Amino acid sequence: MCPNCEDFARTVLLLGQLALYADMAGADLDFVDAVSPALAVSLPEPPSGVFPEDYDPDDGPAYPGDA
Repeated sequence: MCPNCEDFARTVLLLGQLALYADMAGADLDFVDAVSPALAVSLPEPPSGVFPEDYDPDDGPAYPGDA
């Protein structure tokens, strides 16, 4: 397995679990707001093979509010 595959998979899993927690009744949304950006920023580069070789993250439709 590639060196970052385990870290990437674990972080994606944690983000998914956090999303499920956020949808629960009584979830602490302040916790979700504090932890989710930190988890997202900690994602390592995706392992090779996750995206096609010609994938360009800057290519695609403009998002609302983008100039």
